[in-house]
Amino acid sequence: MQREGGKINLRTMVKAGFLVAISIVMTRFAYIMVPLAGVPALRISFGDVPLMMSGFMFGPLVGGLTGLAADIIGFLINPQGPYHPGFTLSSILWGVIPGIFMLMYGNNGSYESRFSFKKILLAVAVTAVVISLGLNTYWLSNLYGKGFFILLPTRVIAALISIPLHSIIIRYLLKYLKNYASVS
Repeated sequence: MQREGGKINLRTMVKAGFLVAISIVMTRFAYIMVPLAGVPALRISFGDVPLMMSGFMFGPLVGGLTGLAADIIGFLINPQGPYHPGFTLSSILWGVIPGIFMLMYGNNGSYESRFSFKKILLAVAVTAVVISLGLNTYWLSNLYGKGFFILLPTRVIAALISIPLHSIIIRYLLKYLKNYASVS
């Protein structure tokens, strides 16, 4: 992660700010509602991709701050239901978990091997299982009074579609944004 004197530098903040803006647009305005049994039940969005990109490119701290900013600013611009701090925690973790994976992978090897499709797929899958299938399903269950296991099957279907798609998109973007990432 780029730091000057223990602080996140301006260049990294600006890049993270762009990822916040992209996440807000993709989460709040560019999504698809899929009806199940005649009811809009499943929202498909790519708003988590910029948050994961922030974690991959700049580490868990900047990834988490990117998620925090995207959730709070996004809610203020266009709330999609009542505010729930659990979703803010989830948004933070969308950036933190991939950042932790990048720390675990270390700086050994080339940029391409560090951001191999297998490594990205693993990080995206773990992140999606923990957040989308675990935490977000729990938050929705509490918020709307629906059973956790009632909500889970549709969320599993969405995860089976989104995990490979998000991994492909992130791999492609990281390949072409390597000059803008803070990792070497």
